Amino acid sequence: MKIRVVQIWGFLMTVLGWIFVACTMAMEGWKIASVGGMGGSAVIKVAWHWTSLWRSCFTDSTAVTNCKDFPVLWSVEDYVQIVRALLMSALSVGMLGFVLSLLGMECTYIGGKVQSKYKKIYIGGCCHIISGKCLTLNTIKSLGLTPKCIIYLMRTNTCCILLSTSGYGVYAQYVYAIHIDPGPTGLQFNLGTPIFLGWVGSAFHITGGAFYLWSVCTPLCGGEKK
Repeated sequence: MKIRVVQIWGFLMTVLGWIFVACTMAMEGWKIASVGGMGGSAVIKVAWHWTSLWRSCFTDSTAVTNCKDFPVLWSVEDYVQIVRALLMSALSVGMLGFVLSLLGMECTYIGGKVQSKYKKIYIGGCCHIISGKCLTLNTIKSLGLTPKCIIYLMRTNTCCILLSTSGYGVYAQYVYAIHIDPGPTGLQFNLGTPIFLGWVGSAFHITGGAFYLWSVCTPLCGGEKK
């Protein structure tokens, strides 16, 4: 009974996390910059520049919005292509995790024998964790690790280059860079709602996957089923 409850909670959390990540791909306002309206500014009008993974828009003080869709794939900025690829990969791996988890859950009557079901849900939990969590290369560099140390971490499987959190991290790092050094445009972009919603979704994904692993850890290691 305990295993079944933990698996149901894991399923609910991974579904919620997957939906959050999927929604962020369609949401607007990944990065936002405002013009005018600041304290002490002589400019009364306020306007906003904002972009998503698919287009860039400008909204003036009369709430009129003009948008420009991003052109073909190979002409989009590199970081946007990377984020798209990472999030789509995360959703695909998460969907594989759903299939395996449903086959392996105790409350379903498909998936084969008990031991086979445990193995399926274990792999499904790993898929959800891979889909949700990452340690990006840029983060590794920021830790000041030497190349020899990085290679050692990869060989010992303690360093995971995973998916959705990585996508949001790449985008957030780019926005931070242009906030510090806006360049000739002078626009200081800030992170939008989709980034934070995506991080929450990734956390749900990871937690749900961890619940799956916890539910079958004892049976797979030869312990008694509870």
